[in-house]
Amino acid sequence: MNQRQKLTLIIAAINLALMLLFPPFDSYSIANSIIPIFSGFHFAFSKGSNEIINSGVLFLEVAVVLINAGIAWLLLRSRKVVTLRKINYQNATLAVVAVNLVMILLFPPFENYSAVTRAILPSFQGFYFIFAAPREHIIVTTLLYIEVIFMLVNGGLLWLMFKERTQTILTPEEELKLMRELRK
Repeated sequence: MNQRQKLTLIIAAINLALMLLFPPFDSYSIANSIIPIFSGFHFAFSKGSNEIINSGVLFLEVAVVLINAGIAWLLLRSRKVVTLRKINYQNATLAVVAVNLVMILLFPPFENYSAVTRAILPSFQGFYFIFAAPREHIIVTTLLYIEVIFMLVNGGLLWLMFKERTQTILTPEEELKLMRELRK
């Protein structure tokens, strides 16, 4: 493990600690105690009596930090120094996936709490910045999960597709030995 990878682990640990200290909360209104409303991020030990931690969003946040830490770990391996002119497609794919995962969490899908139904795929009213979303909106975690899964699957497929294929060049002695083994 090189210095850059150690720094990646330290930054990921700090991010995880901050996310667990300031998790996303949902609050239940007095008028409608069935449907929780996204109420923002608060200190974990100062929740109100009508608030609960939104575990779905917290799980996605933790997963995205861990995935991005893994991507950074791969990008910063000490195999060779990556310069902008010699960046390969695999590293570019990892960087694009990391940026997209962060953007997905910064702008999650929201819907108005009055439009909540028991449908498998609920409707949504738009993507809002997570720290400036209207108070009467809730995060549609089903759509958020679908977004993250599609991003990870597409990124993984692209990463595999862009893998550099190396061709092994055999010496004449190795070729002769291989031919003899294949004749047996």
